[in-house]
Amino acid sequence: MSKAIETSVSAPVSPTATPASTTVGSNQVIEKKPLSWSNIALGAAIQTFEVSTLGQPFEVVKTHMAANRGDSIATSLKRTYARGGISGFYQGLIPWAWIEASTKGGVLLFTSSEIDYRARVAGFSSSWAGLFGGVGGGIAQAYTTMGFCTFMKTVEVTRHKSADASVSTWRIAYDVFQREGIRGLNRGVSAVALRQMTNWGSRFGISRVTESIFRGKDKTRKLSTSERLASSAIGGALACWNQPLEVIRVEMQSQTKAADRPQNLNLFSTARYIYQKNGFTGFYRGVIPRIGLSVYLTVCMVFGGDSVKAYFNESQKKKAAAATNA
Repeated sequence: MSKAIETSVSAPVSPTATPASTTVGSNQVIEKKPLSWSNIALGAAIQTFEVSTLGQPFEVVKTHMAANRGDSIATSLKRTYARGGISGFYQGLIPWAWIEASTKGGVLLFTSSEIDYRARVAGFSSSWAGLFGGVGGGIAQAYTTMGFCTFMKTVEVTRHKSADASVSTWRIAYDVFQREGIRGLNRGVSAVALRQMTNWGSRFGISRVTESIFRGKDKTRKLSTSERLASSAIGGALACWNQPLEVIRVEMQSQTKAADRPQNLNLFSTARYIYQKNGFTGFYRGVIPRIGLSVYLTVCMVFGGDSVKAYFNESQKKKAAAATNA
């Protein structure tokens, strides 16, 4: 979530909540926004809505193209539809995508806001602080909920071309756990961590630079909804430069069984295998649906967040007015 997205979904803070603050050089006061559980819950609800609508279809097509690097977008759409009709585009939604969507936002928000604050207190600019916050938040996401969730989502998409296509997701998860323990369920988590830290670090940093460009000389001007949307969309789209890490992640977690595929894949052996099979362009398979996913998430978080926040603010005003008149 870029700074723009965080601002758009922030819920009203209780009047009794006082943000922590620190005075640095030149009497500059840096405030730390208090953690809002309603903000985290709102973000989880919006992200669950996002993944349950167009988010998961983008995710499935992106994963299919990363695993089947010879398929075009049109071929990927046809093969995904052939796997189960419309429901084929929602493979891995329940429960894995829902678990991920309902938890990763809170982890990111809590971790990144703390690191952002500490970085600004240390004297870094808002852009650098945002980058550090994004990197730390991305790492925290990967090693809490996203590791095993992305693994099981990839299992759902890629196992249909394997011999165990009829085995349930739960059975595969159980077998992996019995055979390899927690480490097996988090296969590819190193690639997930690298993807997340570079993704959110880039997204936060680029979004804040874009916001500064929109503000121009007036650094305190409040951005319009369209400017915040544009800043977040630009940050999200340009953050997809790390698509090679996503392709490596998918290959490490894929259930594909090929004769020439190494058995014990790590980051380097997976990268070498992909390059040998598909060349440099193989690392950017699925980047277009990933950009689409990023833009759609931004639209949901910015516009959806604004709408829900406005509804709650209006409800609070009505309650306050009713209490005053009582």
